[in-house]
Amino acid sequence: MKASPRILTLSLLSATTLASTLLVPATAAAAAPRPAAKAQATTKAARQQVETFWTKARMRSATPMERLLTPGTATARKLLEVDGAGLLAPTAYPSGGASWTGGGQVVKTTGRVFFTYQGRTASCSGSAVVSQNKSTVITAGHCVKLNGAWHTNWVFVPGYHNGNAPYGVWTARRTLTTPQWGSSENFSYDVGAAVLNPQDGKLLTDVVGGQSIAFNQPRWRRMYAFGYPAEAPYDGSKLTYCSGPTIVSLLWGTHGMNCNMTGGSSGGPWFVNFNEATGTGTLASVNSYRLNLPILWRNMYGPYFGNDAKALYEEAQKS
Repeated sequence: MKASPRILTLSLLSATTLASTLLVPATAAAAAPRPAAKAQATTKAARQQVETFWTKARMRSATPMERLLTPGTATARKLLEVDGAGLLAPTAYPSGGASWTGGGQVVKTTGRVFFTYQGRTASCSGSAVVSQNKSTVITAGHCVKLNGAWHTNWVFVPGYHNGNAPYGVWTARRTLTTPQWGSSENFSYDVGAAVLNPQDGKLLTDVVGGQSIAFNQPRWRRMYAFGYPAEAPYDGSKLTYCSGPTIVSLLWGTHGMNCNMTGGSSGGPWFVNFNEATGTGTLASVNSYRLNLPILWRNMYGPYFGNDAKALYEEAQKS
């Protein structure tokens, strides 16, 4: 069977690197440095230009950004292909990857993210969260900046379904990421945020609501992950989810869950205490990467939301 690309699937670290990683002692949490940030569409003319750019046709043709990495770069060398066989499609908890049919708030707060990466159109996922400015979206760090370049023409489309944008197309006025991702693309800190412009005089969460968010939570939790995977066997048209118990990666201390979502779902929310009836939960991670390891390649991994993720959120919600 032909292999299919996966979300930032990373190559094995050397034995030396792995050993040194496992032997690093835990240290007391220090004050988080200020997040990295980039101004986006800050004027009316710029907003209109971005809105005009993102036609339905461009959204449908946007490529999961992992397919657009420049050959030879450090991040591209980490991207591998793994066998796409063994699709799991259970209809109840736990789920390794299935269309979400439960409805609820998550259908409105989760959306596709579209942007231009080095002149090419690309897609990720994101989630609207409760915030002071009522305009904050949480996503992955590599969905706002990659290989030293900030993405442009950045928009969030909540509730995207089969090419439709039932709650509008929201332009970003500012995008942010953790300093660790911004400077060295450290997957332990692959968290991003966007602050969106009002639309027709309304703020984002006044229209679609917002999920709660928490930091420094206990590990080994049962979690639900959502996103818009756009690589085969998915096509980016439907909200997809995974659910089940999580593990802790020994490499970067990230969360891991059995999940077969593909490229395009990066940045989609991970929830603890998720209520299927209401579609609400507490956001505590995002879809980030896979590992090319036996057995564990079926896992999706997401960063632990610690003090740096909290500093990022605080910076975004007061913007």
